[in-house]
Amino acid sequence: MTEQQKAAEEPPKSGAETLPQIDFSTFILSLSTSAFYHLGLVPDPETGKAAAPNLALARQTIDTLEVLQMKTRGNLDAQEARLLESLLYELRLRFVGAPK
Repeated sequence: MTEQQKAAEEPPKSGAETLPQIDFSTFILSLSTSAFYHLGLVPDPETGKAAAPNLALARQTIDTLEVLQMKTRGNLDAQEARLLESLLYELRLRFVGAPK
């Protein structure tokens, strides 16, 4: 057994027990949450208050999701493709409606 395989089988280190396993859906949900935060629509987990919108960062995160959609086209299962499409649709609507 290689060192990498041993490390992969070790129990998670402190604090990691509460983190979800990363798969494509969790990854794009994380990115979309970041975009919603930058649009001022999701509160800061520490303060509970929404930050002032930062449209440049929101746009960059939306663009990142669009690149992922283009680069993974044909390689996602139907549920992943629908999730990515619906998140992008919602983010685009919110971005266009965001105060400038």
